[in-house]
Amino acid sequence: MPSIEKHVETSRRRTGKDYLELHEWIDKDPTRKVERHDITKIFEYGKMVEERYGPEGLQEYLQHIHDDFIARFNHVKEDVDRAIADTLAYFGVKSSK
Repeated sequence: MPSIEKHVETSRRRTGKDYLELHEWIDKDPTRKVERHDITKIFEYGKMVEERYGPEGLQEYLQHIHDDFIARFNHVKEDVDRAIADTLAYFGVKSSK
């Protein structure tokens, strides 16, 4: 998943602000990190984030979750693609890539 620095860079590029405090709140505390990425809590946390950082901050919160979601599933896809290629190679089938 993107680092806090990458999230900050992306926010700065999009909004002109880094939203460092927000990204640290989402990612930095290892005991709360999973909870703060829980998509079933977006409504609850979203209200809190919007109250503190405004509508633009809410968008950055949602974008952070989106970017992490995409990164996580890209890793899963890479693992599956590798497993398929390894399995095909095991059975003598050459990859078309």
